[in-house]
Amino acid sequence: MSRISSKTIQDLEFNVVLEQAAAYCTTTDGKKNMLLLEPLTYRKAVKEALSHTHEYVESFSSEYRIPNHGFEPIEKELQLLGIENSTLDKESIRKLVVLPKSVNEHIKFFKKQQLLFPSLFYRLDSIDRNDYIPETVDAVLDRFGEVKDDASLDLKVLRHEMNSVKGQLNGSFGQALSHYSQLDYLDEIRESVVENRRVLAVKSMYRRKVKGKVMGSSRTGSISYIEPERVLTLSRKLAELEVEEKEEINRILKVLTESLRPFLEDFKIYRDYLIHTDIIAARARYARSINAILPMMVENRELELVDAYHPLLLVANRARDEKTYPQTIGLKEDNRIIVISGPNAGGKSITLKTIGLLQLMIQSGFLIPVHEKSRVCLFKHVLTDIGDNQSIDNHLSTYSYRLKNMRGFLKKADEKTLFLIDEFGTGSDPELGGALAESMLEELYSRKSYGIITTHYTNLKMLANEMPEMTNANMLFDAQSLEPIYQLQLGEAGSSFTFEVAQKNGIPYSLINKAKKKVERGKIRFDKSIAALQKERSNLRKNNESLREREIKATQKVNKLDDTQDRVQQKLLDFQEMYDSYQRYIQLGKKFDGLASDFSKNKKKKQLVDELMKMVITENVKRLPPPKKTEAKKHKQEQGKKKQVENEVIQKVAKIRQEKKKNPAPVEQPKPKVNFKKDDRVRLLNSRSIGTIDKIEKGKATINYGMFTTIVAIDQLEKV
Repeated sequence: MSRISSKTIQDLEFNVVLEQAAAYCTTTDGKKNMLLLEPLTYRKAVKEALSHTHEYVESFSSEYRIPNHGFEPIEKELQLLGIENSTLDKESIRKLVVLPKSVNEHIKFFKKQQLLFPSLFYRLDSIDRNDYIPETVDAVLDRFGEVKDDASLDLKVLRHEMNSVKGQLNGSFGQALSHYSQLDYLDEIRESVVENRRVLAVKSMYRRKVKGKVMGSSRTGSISYIEPERVLTLSRKLAELEVEEKEEINRILKVLTESLRPFLEDFKIYRDYLIHTDIIAARARYARSINAILPMMVENRELELVDAYHPLLLVANRARDEKTYPQTIGLKEDNRIIVISGPNAGGKSITLKTIGLLQLMIQSGFLIPVHEKSRVCLFKHVLTDIGDNQSIDNHLSTYSYRLKNMRGFLKKADEKTLFLIDEFGTGSDPELGGALAESMLEELYSRKSYGIITTHYTNLKMLANEMPEMTNANMLFDAQSLEPIYQLQLGEAGSSFTFEVAQKNGIPYSLINKAKKKVERGKIRFDKSIAALQKERSNLRKNNESLREREIKATQKVNKLDDTQDRVQQKLLDFQEMYDSYQRYIQLGKKFDGLASDFSKNKKKKQLVDELMKMVITENVKRLPPPKKTEAKKHKQEQGKKKQVENEVIQKVAKIRQEKKKNPAPVEQPKPKVNFKKDDRVRLLNSRSIGTIDKIEKGKATINYGMFTTIVAIDQLEKV
């Protein structure tokens, strides 16, 4: 069975993720097992673990909440139950019975909701419901863990007799208390409890006058605690009954323990199920705390992380109220290895660790903080070489340790391997170490392995540029301030900005210039070209952002102008309709005025009524809708018109084509220019409203519609 090495887990700080997730466990055993969790390498096991966590996360937003799974540690109880003739006490039995009760609740719940939680339901497929244990224990113990009176007939009789004796004892003690209180033999507190017995608080000067057994005295000696003589017999009897009760309870618990002993293995199964459930629930709560999701899992070897966050950095920055920058990076068959370069403190190592840590989390059943478009796969080996691994115990330097680690890489690397190497090739002479690193990278490339490395070596950048399935990448920096942007850019190598950073940090220019002369001219030119390209890309990025902002503002202005124009046009149409309506009312008014004038002259009432009726009928006819036709007749007419129009169009098209072949199209003659002058009656093209020209100025005319005026271009007018 393949395992992810402990070194990889330590390098990527996966153990810290486990510690954070363990804080969400509700059981002690769950926390212990969470810290021992290891990444899986089998696809089926990983998919099951991810499905369990994903379904539990879904339950948080569902109306169906998964039942409680908590329980107290029971390791000692199980060990004692495994010893023959041993007896469990009440508390131990109470702890044990919680397990089958919780599992029964889960079986009942998931059986009802198996469509919502299919993978969680499948976990219970091999566990049978057990009602015998809860029923047997509930017949003996109450909900507080105490033995019931009716647990046995003998116990019931004993407790009934004990209650009777306690009643007599309290009555006798009350009589003694009242008697000696009247004699003023008692202190202010009157009574107390010694060795679980009620006693009289007698003043020391009267202790010889009170008959009974002295049980003690106060610190100062002023009070003597005496059990009255009349309750001594009852107390002895009660003590005997209590011993018998204890013996009967022990007998009952022994019988109960024997009835539970055959279920020892079942208790272990229940415990393992609840521990696993606690781990799933903790993973789900941790996923919710970092906004993690379940990305798409693919069969082929492809890893595409979109807007991926480093979970530990996300939690730490959230506590400090600082921003965390996501990264987008992908590995696939035609782009298996990425070489990240650029200056230090730009985020190269964090990007490297983000990919590795998220891969370990996925293979351990954790959801990861990425975009939903992300795609993940499984790797059989995850190999890492991150940080300073100098070993004092083994007398190994950093470089020696790295070479030893690289030997392990070469033993395991294959097409199912993901390797992550930080500062590849460092720790030795740059030229010799770079050459060795290049050879090792070529070997890993030839084995079809997938990986990401960070480096400052130029030869590795050039190798990535030459290999078809390898690519360069760099962490973007601001060209002016040389401050990191924490954004990964694929496709080109990054400059280390060695001399630029030195100059920014106050190193004298003479020393920088002297250093430049000591380096080969070709290397300086190559690094300078890379730096220039990065600066140019940084400037392009800023320009693109600026242009994008301008484009958004311009689009908003255009939309605003379009809205304004639409509103103005609508208002103009409303005014025109209003004007037409007023013109009609004016015409009607003039007609009515003429009729009134004629009536005042000839006094012919009948003629007036006839004229008024004509006016009313004429106006009503104008307002009536067109006459309705039957649906069948209307449909038939429409079909006939449609066919007629189609035939006419076909004939006209054919005729036009023939004419075009014979004669070329004549040049369209310009329309004759119309001269407008003040007080001309005009109207807008395609409009019914008529107005008069008030003035003409610079090709535009002011039109008076009576209620309002407007300014339009002369070429949009026609004379009436």
